[in-house]
Amino acid sequence: MSNKILVSFVFLLLIACNNDRKNVALGTLERDRIAHTATVSEVITDLPVSAGSQVTKGMILVKLDDDLQKALVAKAQAQVQQAQANLNKAHNGARAEEVAAAQANVAGAKAALIQSKANYTRTQSLIKSNLTSQATLDNDLALRDESLARLNSAKEQLLQLVNGTRIEDLAIAEAVLASNIAMLTSEQKNLSNLTITAKRDGILDNLPWNLGERVTVGSPVAIVLAGKAPFARVYIPEPYRVHVHIGDELSVYVDGLAQPLLGHVRWVATEPAFTPYYALNQAERANLMYLAEIILPDNAADLPSGIPAQVVLPSKVSRQKTSLSER
Repeated sequence: MSNKILVSFVFLLLIACNNDRKNVALGTLERDRIAHTATVSEVITDLPVSAGSQVTKGMILVKLDDDLQKALVAKAQAQVQQAQANLNKAHNGARAEEVAAAQANVAGAKAALIQSKANYTRTQSLIKSNLTSQATLDNDLALRDESLARLNSAKEQLLQLVNGTRIEDLAIAEAVLASNIAMLTSEQKNLSNLTITAKRDGILDNLPWNLGERVTVGSPVAIVLAGKAPFARVYIPEPYRVHVHIGDELSVYVDGLAQPLLGHVRWVATEPAFTPYYALNQAERANLMYLAEIILPDNAADLPSGIPAQVVLPSKVSRQKTSLSER
């Protein structure tokens, strides 16, 4: 793009020299170049708009293969549903059936403890009469202690169900759900990126890739020249730079048009485009150029980009007369 501008500048400079006009800034008509890039390496499955067509914001320009990404979105959605179910379970607590089952376990453990205690007592009586062995007594004692431990465990499980989920467990479940929702949002965004839409109104200038090709990550897949009308990108000679301000109305001459267009300055560079000013003497500084952009009216929407343009700059005399009249 810089070489193109430089060639146009040199060409227009020759025209200006032939016309012997000094207060003219030379350049070309341009539009904002919007490059729509690929975020993944996928195959192009559809190019619904041909190059050179007028496009509006939101219009689909390129479609990439989205089968894999759809599967990732479905997986993320399932993980969100699972996390939501776990959180609901933690909030709702145990069901009545689970509490009843736990109570039954406690009752069964109590009955087993009573029986084991009775067996141990009976064995103690028998061992005093030398009717059983010490091993039997030790075994009955172990069974009694085991029954007691089972009863205590059953009681703790019942108490856990009755008291509900701890605050810490609820916080963990909420954090897991939030993490899965964020992952789902990210996967959905990646899916939407596979359908490339125009970000601004303009002209579809170029489609660098063909249908069926696999694009590379970060490569442009659609180039849009945005804006209803082009703007004039011109180089302002250094002697006239101080007379050009943002918002000034200037006449823009375009090859092929009999009458000039009235445009407004929207931007002027603060630094020269060529040799730094501190490397030049006073005579050489007149050769410095400052890049500027002149907005054209909407009736210039049909003008193509890249054609030469000349902008008439305010002269020193006119600027001084304006300043005196303002006083």
